[in-house]
Amino acid sequence: MTNPSVKLGAGALRRVVAASLIGTTIEWYDFFLYGSAAALVFNKLFFPKADPLTGTLLAFATYALGFWARPVGGVVFGHFGDRMGRKRLLMLSLMLMGGSTLLMGLLPTYAKVGLLAPLLLTVLRLVQGFAVGGEWGGAVLLAAEHGDAKHRGLWASWPQMGVPIGNLLAAAVLQVMSVMQNQHDFLAWGWRVPFLLSAVLIVIGWWVRSAVEESPEFLTARDAADVEQIRVPVMEAIRKRPGGLAIGAGLRLGENTTYYIVTAFSLTYLTQVAGRARGLALSALLVAAAVEALTMPLFAALSDRIGRRPVYAFGAGGMALWAFAFFNMLKTGSPLMIGVALVGGLIFHGAMYGPQAAFMAELFPTRYRYSGVSLAAQATSVVAGSLAPIIAVALFQHGHSAVPISIYMAATSGVSVIAALAARETRGQTFAEIDARYR
Repeated sequence: MTNPSVKLGAGALRRVVAASLIGTTIEWYDFFLYGSAAALVFNKLFFPKADPLTGTLLAFATYALGFWARPVGGVVFGHFGDRMGRKRLLMLSLMLMGGSTLLMGLLPTYAKVGLLAPLLLTVLRLVQGFAVGGEWGGAVLLAAEHGDAKHRGLWASWPQMGVPIGNLLAAAVLQVMSVMQNQHDFLAWGWRVPFLLSAVLIVIGWWVRSAVEESPEFLTARDAADVEQIRVPVMEAIRKRPGGLAIGAGLRLGENTTYYIVTAFSLTYLTQVAGRARGLALSALLVAAAVEALTMPLFAALSDRIGRRPVYAFGAGGMALWAFAFFNMLKTGSPLMIGVALVGGLIFHGAMYGPQAAFMAELFPTRYRYSGVSLAAQATSVVAGSLAPIIAVALFQHGHSAVPISIYMAATSGVSVIAALAARETRGQTFAEIDARYR
């Protein structure tokens, strides 16, 4: 049973949630900054020998490599997080993520050092992916395991908000630099500023996270010797909870695929296909990310009232339908329709992503929860988020139509609907009850 003496008061819980939110915002700012730059900058500065769409495809290929490193990061961080605790692993991920982003801002371009430029960019992207692979599971579990069962969906959603807020910050900084500079200056040096700002964010994130207490659920499991009994937590998750891993992967597939098409590929579509200005595309993404940040905790709170399954299925099903209107609205070139397309897409995404942290945390017992959650989420990102922009570009190049991309989005979202409906409803259950079920 969970020892109530290690539970924190409301004030301490708010500090944990704030630290998780700020930390994930900083790390996802770093991660999404690369995605925006891949669509707008890296295709020109690091892959200049290719035509525009092919250059973008190569830029997104290095973008995808970060996702391939995420399962490795998830397994490594999950292993030590389940055995040593959540907090210290989150501090390490922050330093790795911020340091690699800072170094990206200092990289020489292809014009200066030739092939060495994309090679160095690729190495740093791999470090980013490794770090963020360990970040997500630890951050959401730290919040989920401090909160009470009745409001777990809401508490665990706050670090999830670091994703749209990080995306918002990345798009905002790039937008400011884009507005303040002409195209020549932006490509010459302006794009580097958002990456160099990561140095400031590292300091802020370290200061905030250093004050956080360790997860009470982990401390209870450690005191009960549950931690010592499992030598390799990820293998325990594979052996004892294959169903949980499959459901977690299914929940993640549609959410992750559609998110990166909406937020990353849409920039390419708007600027290179619809012929809209870079500033308009970034502004629309800013508005959509802000709306998602506001609505995500509402969906999470709703999952605490009516259940994880119906809220998640609504988001995935809505995204499957929205995919067929999405590109038609972008193609109009109307600022209003572009904004509606992106806002609608991210609202449906928020209905999935808001309750996702609590939903997936409740699939595994405490003693290997970090490993199980990280493996399900990050292994799926390899075939979902990493490939989504590449597949989208390839599908469009093949037929010069966005319909196949919409079908692709709908199919992956359909998998998430099935996973949500197939899962056991866990709303309101304590982690002690969940631990006992999977003993």
